[in-house]
Amino acid sequence: MVIPQLKDVIQKLSVFKRHSSLFVPVVIGLVGALLLIPTQLISGNLKKQMSEESITKRGMYVGSLQQNAVPSDQWKLEQERQKAYENDANQITLLAKELTQRQLLNDKIFPEPRDTSISLFKVFGQRFRSAVDELLKRVKAGECPTEAELKRNLGSLVSSRRTDRSLHRSAWREAGDEIRDALCRAKAESCNIYCNPTDLSGYEFWDKYQYAGTLEAVEDCWYYQSGYWIIEDVLDTIDAMNSGSNSVFKSPVKRLLGVNFGSSEATTRASRERTTGGRPRYLLTILDGLAIPCTARVCNGDIDVVHFNVRVIVSTKAVLQFMQQLCSAKQHIVRESSGQTREPRYAKHNQITILEHRITSIDRQITSIDRQDETHSLYRYGEDAVVELDLICEYIFSKKGYDEIKPESVKKSQIIETTLPAWDSRRRR
Repeated sequence: MVIPQLKDVIQKLSVFKRHSSLFVPVVIGLVGALLLIPTQLISGNLKKQMSEESITKRGMYVGSLQQNAVPSDQWKLEQERQKAYENDANQITLLAKELTQRQLLNDKIFPEPRDTSISLFKVFGQRFRSAVDELLKRVKAGECPTEAELKRNLGSLVSSRRTDRSLHRSAWREAGDEIRDALCRAKAESCNIYCNPTDLSGYEFWDKYQYAGTLEAVEDCWYYQSGYWIIEDVLDTIDAMNSGSNSVFKSPVKRLLGVNFGSSEATTRASRERTTGGRPRYLLTILDGLAIPCTARVCNGDIDVVHFNVRVIVSTKAVLQFMQQLCSAKQHIVRESSGQTREPRYAKHNQITILEHRITSIDRQITSIDRQDETHSLYRYGEDAVVELDLICEYIFSKKGYDEIKPESVKKSQIIETTLPAWDSRRRR
């Protein structure tokens, strides 16, 4: 029984052995059949993805590149653009130079005087005062009544009281106040702004000028030339503010109290006393000015910096406008190099920055003015509420515009002073 079964097994193994060469191909065929189905599925998705990514999207991208392709003459456009940038840079350089290329009061002094006669410097002083007078005339400046005018107008009243003893003291005083007020109002109606030229730094200095040597005289002329440019800008500001006005009553800027360059110790800004200040001086350190500059600007290789103080009586409605106008661009005639004669060429300069401001209320209504205060007793400002506006400003000079005419002694003094210790204020002064 066992033997026949064994024979069957042996026969089956022999059959398997005869057909073993077909086993591997059959297995491979079965595996290939099993892999065929997912391969077909994967290849379909891959073809779809490749169609979308490589053909459709990439084709659109290539098409957009073709539309935005750089023209063959793009280099010409870039050349024009670079040329425009160069022109802008050159224009900025020219504007910086023309910023301080302004007309001189006397072109025979800088950088060195052609002669050393005292009359040369006195002529400068006369021109300084005459130029200031012209500026005041242009803004239609006037003054309050003088004591002589008041006495002359009140003289008839005094004579009538002597002849008519029946005139009551209070009535006589009231009549005197009316005459006084009428004269003050007439003065206010005859000008657009109150200003005494002696309140402008340098005006009295050149009136009483005393020659102390060529070197010092040249420096005086140089610094007061700079001061005149600053005064000119202040009065140009007032002219623009009061344009169209026909009296102090209608003017936004009522009175110019002063423009000066004195040190912070010498400038009594809080008081209402008349101050003339000294000549302009360069700011070599931030401790040298009338205030610590928020701009942190001092004299360097490109600019010179000067501080100045301006005080005005202005309508409360025009305070901000005055400050904006003071810092706005102004026009000047460009000074040509010596020997050149051309038609007047105009340029703009914008050199003022306000560092500090102080506003002091004078009155809320015209009736509240303290008539005992001699600062305002003879002035009539109109019905508007007015304030005293006190500004400390910095003024920037471009060295490119005037270094060629700056006296050598001034250049050397700048170098010497910058080498002094910051604490040595006595030597700086």
